[in-house]
Amino acid sequence: MTLSADRRPIAPPVHERRGPVTVWMRDLCLGLRFGAHGGREGWIRNALTATGVGLGVALLLIASSLPQIMDSRDDRLDARTPAGMLRAEPFEPSATSLVWAQAGTEYRGRTVGGHLLRADGDRPALPPGAGRMPGPGEMLVSPALAGLLGSPEGRMLAGRLDHRTVGTIGKSGLVDPGELLFYAGSATITAENGGARTDGYGGPRIDYGPVAPVFTALATLICVVLLAPVAVFIATGVRFSGELRDRRLAALRLVGADIRTTRRIAAGEALFGSALGLAVGFGIFALARLFAGSVRIWGLSAFPSDVVPVPGLGALVLLAVPVGSVLVTLVALRSVTIEPLGVVRNAAPRRRRLWWRLLLPVLGVAVLLASDAVAARQAPGTIHSRPLAAGAILVLLGVTALFPWVVDAVVGRLRGGPVSWQLAVRGLQLRSGAAARSVSGIMVAVAGAIALQMVFAGMHDDFRRNNGSHPLWHQLEISADYPSTGTARRMSAEFGATEGVSEALSMVETSVYAQGRDPDDSREPWSAGLTIADCPVLTRLARIASCADGDVFLLSSNRSPEARTWVDRMARTGGVLLLEGPGPERLRWNLPRNTPTVTPHRPAETAWQHDGLYATPGALDTGRLSEGSTRVLVEADENVPEAQEHIRNTAARIDPSLAVWTIRTPGQEQKYTSIHNGLLAGATGTMVLIAASMLISQIERLRERRRLLPVLVAFGTRRATLARSLLWQTALPVVLGTAVAVASGLVLGAVLLRLINKELTDWWLFLPVAGTGAGVILLVTVVSLPALWRMTRPDGLRTE
Repeated sequence: MTLSADRRPIAPPVHERRGPVTVWMRDLCLGLRFGAHGGREGWIRNALTATGVGLGVALLLIASSLPQIMDSRDDRLDARTPAGMLRAEPFEPSATSLVWAQAGTEYRGRTVGGHLLRADGDRPALPPGAGRMPGPGEMLVSPALAGLLGSPEGRMLAGRLDHRTVGTIGKSGLVDPGELLFYAGSATITAENGGARTDGYGGPRIDYGPVAPVFTALATLICVVLLAPVAVFIATGVRFSGELRDRRLAALRLVGADIRTTRRIAAGEALFGSALGLAVGFGIFALARLFAGSVRIWGLSAFPSDVVPVPGLGALVLLAVPVGSVLVTLVALRSVTIEPLGVVRNAAPRRRRLWWRLLLPVLGVAVLLASDAVAARQAPGTIHSRPLAAGAILVLLGVTALFPWVVDAVVGRLRGGPVSWQLAVRGLQLRSGAAARSVSGIMVAVAGAIALQMVFAGMHDDFRRNNGSHPLWHQLEISADYPSTGTARRMSAEFGATEGVSEALSMVETSVYAQGRDPDDSREPWSAGLTIADCPVLTRLARIASCADGDVFLLSSNRSPEARTWVDRMARTGGVLLLEGPGPERLRWNLPRNTPTVTPHRPAETAWQHDGLYATPGALDTGRLSEGSTRVLVEADENVPEAQEHIRNTAARIDPSLAVWTIRTPGQEQKYTSIHNGLLAGATGTMVLIAASMLISQIERLRERRRLLPVLVAFGTRRATLARSLLWQTALPVVLGTAVAVASGLVLGAVLLRLINKELTDWWLFLPVAGTGAGVILLVTVVSLPALWRMTRPDGLRTE
């Protein structure tokens, strides 16, 4: 028995048995304390980790806010939709009802939304965000539209919207801060001349049908491409180490800590840096959301109050980053030998196996093709987003998994060359893993950007192939939802005198029905289109030998045997035709026998050249028509600057409710160009972000060779040789990674083009993205040269 100084027995020590959770918490907390009290070098490392992780966290939080942004936009859009749009019975005039009509336009490629309003009573329902009902000649505008109208850039638009601004539209009536929207008062709009009556705003959400498969594919691929490099960057950020930490880990081993305890304590230090990164990320996110309204990406912006992460996704980010930092640190320390006398990272390289690395991209392509086959059997053109995301992720993960094997296979076979080359090759042969990890983020960004560019280019090429030869490619079509010969003639005269207009063809269109046919019987053609226009217009549309007011012609474009049979029968026998009249009645119109048959100049190419009838205004009284439309086809001279804007100004002057349609606009070309440039900018920005992690990794490798570099200089190796070796050591992995990424991006892009049934004509669009890698090489090398000069000074030869 052991006795104390006062002869009392001393109880033997009690060894407390602790569970694994308690041990983990104890070691992680100890690592957190070391991370918080690591001195100046420790805080520099923490700052680097927090910066890298914070940028990634901010991007993840912004991405997790997109569902909330889109839901808020949809809610405000539904709230300002006039009630009863799908209602069969019209509203009756009342004290709260009003008549509205679409009056939106387009200005230099940007959509300008607008409604004409006329109150029926003294208490009209107001659209959301409107503080009052605008009177005739007045309008309420959104803040963005007010700024545009008051600037020199919006001078032409101000002439088109010739109303006095009496107020602004509040947030509740706008889908985003940058929306261009106006509500204008009108004294002439009625339910009979293109307007519609409503007694309020808002209602059940309108189902616009399923999203087009191509947009599903694009949205899924964009999310994968944007978030995959972020995950790589976060994983790189938590791997930053330092000399002081190495000494501390060695000291822990010296005082008796085993290797597992030491690794858990190191994971705790990384956990402290990732926690700082979370705080920095939330700070960057909070700051960035304040400027959400002033940033427009592809024509969209958001109110700061809408930029709120979905709770589930935000919690996932909050949990995944610290857990990921602990796991990444534990995995990274498996290749590090921590001994009581120091930390050694020069572990013998392991042989990398190829089969499972090839399995990932092959499996990804198989998933994509299998989902395409399944979707084709269900419904042609369908694309399932989950298999698409899974396949794209597998392909991109396969790129990162295959790359280390490619580096080992290529570098291991290199021999000879200049001294700088041999130093770089030997360094990669000994430690290729670090270089592969630093380049993997660039590879994911390059592969994804190339695939996205291929998809967008395929869509653009397909659009130009289908529409580039269309007669309306350089034309605009302006239409009103009511038939009026007077309006048609006014449109022809005023558009013909508009600057930038080569030709204007106006007409009235309606439908005729064969008497005795059942309108509900669709087994054979029972109706035909009727185009009413002056002789100069009809002779431009069809091959007509002679024309006088009062003439009628049967048009045959040979589109179908049924339509041709109907035209031939009507040409021989004539007959009584019915036209839509006022109320439920139909007007009777006698078609004379032996009506001449004509053919269009360009058969089956344009919407107005249908099988049916052409008539001059003298052939029937168009004033009795109640159904139909008035339209004008305008040929725009693209050599005249702002020709389309002049045309839209004329349309607004004639009737603000006129709809202007065009197949090709400069805005469409600008949108594709902006998407193309945006992808290049995004890929370049991601590469610069990953270049920062490459730079840190480069400096870490130099620090690990801080004893070797002064020795090489002391033995006569020139600093320029060491600088060139640094260049080669950076360039080789980037060049190899870019080659693998280009090949993977082309494969992924080709599969995606097959999924959306598009073809690509330009297979060299990857060159700008791949060429950015050369800039990354130069940037990392130049920035790391000061650290190289400092570590090759003679005082580096001193050691303890």
